[in-house]
Amino acid sequence: MKSSRFTATAAATLVAALAVAGCAGGDQEGSGGRLALTVAIDPGLEQGAVDAFNARVAAFEQANPDVDVQPQEYKWDATTFTAQLAGGTLPAVFTAPFTDGRGLIERRQVADISGEVAKLPYAKGFNAEVAKAGQAADGGIQAVPIAAYGQALHYNRTLFTQAGLDPDKPPATWAEVRSAAKQIAERTGQAGYAQMTAGNTGGWILTTLAYAFGGRIEQVSGDSAKSTLNTPQMRSVLKTLQDMRWADNSMGANFLYDWATINQDFAAGRIGMYVSGGGNYGSLKAQNGLKPDDYGITTIPLADSPDAGVLGGGSLAVVKAKSSPAVVAAGVKWIDFYYLSKLTAQEQAVSDAKTSAETSQAVGSPELPVFDRALHEQRQQWIAEYVNVPVRQMKPYTERMFDQPLVPEPTRSTQQVYALLDPVVQAVLTDRGADASALLAQAESQAQALLDRK
Repeated sequence: MKSSRFTATAAATLVAALAVAGCAGGDQEGSGGRLALTVAIDPGLEQGAVDAFNARVAAFEQANPDVDVQPQEYKWDATTFTAQLAGGTLPAVFTAPFTDGRGLIERRQVADISGEVAKLPYAKGFNAEVAKAGQAADGGIQAVPIAAYGQALHYNRTLFTQAGLDPDKPPATWAEVRSAAKQIAERTGQAGYAQMTAGNTGGWILTTLAYAFGGRIEQVSGDSAKSTLNTPQMRSVLKTLQDMRWADNSMGANFLYDWATINQDFAAGRIGMYVSGGGNYGSLKAQNGLKPDDYGITTIPLADSPDAGVLGGGSLAVVKAKSSPAVVAAGVKWIDFYYLSKLTAQEQAVSDAKTSAETSQAVGSPELPVFDRALHEQRQQWIAEYVNVPVRQMKPYTERMFDQPLVPEPTRSTQQVYALLDPVVQAVLTDRGADASALLAQAESQAQALLDRK
């Protein structure tokens, strides 16, 4: 449509222009002599989403008449990001996952925006655990967290009740998880606990459990990384799963779950408990027809270890390295306006919640808050009219989510290492005689070969 300020043709033209601009250096002049600020827009959006984005651009430019915002298609992709970063073809403001934050900062591959971030009225209100992903060594925020998640234990309240368990008092230790899973399986005939094992999700959830038991799957020192898959913590995780599968018979009969299929069976009432991202309620409701009365969520039980933590992640907004002070200032204004205002400003928060509710999206799901408890609760009050999730049933998670230490996903060859762990957990759950330690030793050797290539 001609009325759109951003089209696929415009994207191609802009990328070509940026390649030239990257060589030329200096600020680029936008229309009317204004400062040009390229910002990321997801590729392949439907026209309605493009129109909504353009409306936000127009509102920003009205508030900042000296800036010409130029949208550029971009979405972080591990296979192309490094080349884009080296080639200088990224937009001035772009996003990256938590796993990349520290590395980008340490290698000075993003601009130091900490001075501008410090001027924001909520600069001291970030969730301390979440903010770590974007902090430099001196504590300054050089990559701004805009969305976060932490893993959680999801459970079916109806199956808990049928099994004689109290759905308001979910398991707080892994011994209690095992006991509850066994009781659910014996009294309802459904899987008491299920585990993802396929499509790299087996490695993802095994890593989650290793973190909860106090372990890690890699050690990074400078440019080198050591695989640490075959550890006491990981062996303890697999021993727990083996016992639940073979001694308790509490894990059902499907041992090839991925994210989509485990969501389907959980929503259908065939699974008592499973581990996944804390903000999963919206997907379960919209895509899998979850009955709200069935749903419960709690924090992941952590071992009594100073290293135990919750695997978490999210997205960071950054400004491209070597940007001028003017671009840095404008970039932080855009991050504030576009990504964070719906979390920090009442009018934008209410508007976002209203729109989401009107389009049948979940409002109030327990995603890990970017900001501290005070700011989070303030926003919850603003949007209370539009909250459409079973808030009371989520309290076992929301009342403790600020207290759990967040540990980022491993940063080196992450998905490839997860893929190596899929067959390990599959073997443990399908072969009574599987040697977990031998399987882990083999996977560790293979993972190290991957890490050594970097």
